[in-house]
Amino acid sequence: MAQISSSNYAILEQLSQSGHKKVVFCNDPSTGLKAIIAIHDTTLGPALGGVRMWNYNSEAEALEDVLRLSKGMTYKAAIAGLNVGGGTAVIIGDSRKQKSEALMRSFGRFVKNLNGEFIAGEDVGTTVRDMEYIRMETQHVTGVPESLGGAGNPAPYTAKGVYLGIKACVKEVYGTDELAGRSVVVQGAGNVGEHLVELLRNDNVEVYVTDINEDHMRVIARKYKAKAIEADKIFNVGADIYAPCALGATINDKTLKTMKFAIIAGSANNQLADEQVHGQLLHDKGILYAPDYLINAGGIISCYSELTGFGKKRTIQLTEHIYEATREVIKLSKSENIPTNLAAARIAEKRIDDIKKIKSSY
Repeated sequence: MAQISSSNYAILEQLSQSGHKKVVFCNDPSTGLKAIIAIHDTTLGPALGGVRMWNYNSEAEALEDVLRLSKGMTYKAAIAGLNVGGGTAVIIGDSRKQKSEALMRSFGRFVKNLNGEFIAGEDVGTTVRDMEYIRMETQHVTGVPESLGGAGNPAPYTAKGVYLGIKACVKEVYGTDELAGRSVVVQGAGNVGEHLVELLRNDNVEVYVTDINEDHMRVIARKYKAKAIEADKIFNVGADIYAPCALGATINDKTLKTMKFAIIAGSANNQLADEQVHGQLLHDKGILYAPDYLINAGGIISCYSELTGFGKKRTIQLTEHIYEATREVIKLSKSENIPTNLAAARIAEKRIDDIKKIKSSY
């Protein structure tokens, strides 16, 4: 009989502290699949979340990421007014070298075995094509191509929500939500980041763009007449707004010492290295922060619309609500003198608690 290490108990304690309902570890030696599916909360409905493929340094790092991301999905769905819960999956590996049809379909089998408790969607390192492979094994997937009856790539809706969140913040700081003449640093020129750059440039915003892929960064800069900037220099730029659209934790002790932005509003998940510490620091410094799960909800809205059969018109309406939702969070933050990330969490948690009471009453 295999020995159970003390670290296994530490994992269960982690789940207890974060409020997770279930975590599934997936292993398929025949395809090389190593994945973790985290289901945080299903009070509002089945857990809907992205499938991220990333070359993590360790399994512990992958677990930490999936726990944070899945909790964020719960709050994202709640504050957006959707009837789904929060979950996320991570596949450990290099998406450029290790991804295959067999691997994605193997992952789809694990999703199928959860009987609808988790619904997969696109995320960093996965594509619409990957969702199509998962769809070959299970119906519990969104973001499949429009040719198969799906909603397709959710990135344009994610970018639109971030754009509207930026406008809501600009309204608060500058008294008008007109963006012409403002300056924005967009960190990450991937699928969402590029769409955001386009939206901002259409409004005559001065855009600085950076990306770990310098060739791609220069292509995007030329395409939209933006300014390419090296990644290690972005926090020295005197722009009005910082829009993190890559991986998380770029708001930390080191970057907070140098950044001069008035607003932080982007699509990246888990932007604060420490939610409590850095959310408070931003509040104290007078930097208006739009919580990630508040304004990057356009993607989950698109996936939710696919699940419910809503058309594009309704998807656009729900995405446009992000502007008012952001204004409500700012209003609560000011009235209670609390950081915006705490204000957003209170609004999300109240909706979950209210629906939990309804469900327990019959």
